[in-house]
Amino acid sequence: MRLNFGASGISLQQKLYSACMVEAQGASSDVSPLPSRSAQILALLGLQLNRPFHRDSVFLLLFALGPIEWLSMIRFFELQPLPWHAIWSPAFLSAALWQPLFEELLFRGIVQGYLLQSMAGQKTWFGLSISNLLTSFVFTLAHLTSHSIWWSLLVFVPSLCFGFVRDRFGSVYSSIALHAFYNTGYFLLTGGVTLLNPR
Repeated sequence: MRLNFGASGISLQQKLYSACMVEAQGASSDVSPLPSRSAQILALLGLQLNRPFHRDSVFLLLFALGPIEWLSMIRFFELQPLPWHAIWSPAFLSAALWQPLFEELLFRGIVQGYLLQSMAGQKTWFGLSISNLLTSFVFTLAHLTSHSIWWSLLVFVPSLCFGFVRDRFGSVYSSIALHAFYNTGYFLLTGGVTLLNPR
């Protein structure tokens, strides 16, 4: 849908793009700076979709590594698949969908987004940004509040994967998808113990 501004026929999208470019170049304009501020906030939180991630070979490789992550975790936990009738339970939906959504918005959106912005020109370590490493450390510590130390340590590597795709695509959508996939597989394999028999 195209919105016109008077006789000029400039679309809303062109007007917003123009405002962002004017602010980026440091020039003044009669265009309100509100769109560029909201664009900056969306970029900070990773809520813009820069490019499709579902066709990217690196994302697909990390997606395929999900079963390896599940198998490594079930070495430490009892294997008890979730019964089919419990798949639509609130506990499973929370673990598979809602927790990844909220955790990614908080950790990869707010924390990693802030660190990315505040640590301009940051270095990488084996392809991982410092902001990703710090965020993954905080993510692991946060899991200590409700999980054992071993379980919390096991989430560090998947967290690095989530942060890597957040950095790669500049968006949390890829990390939300990856996190939801990892959680879904893990809780399908161990959900009979962890979800149906809470401590």
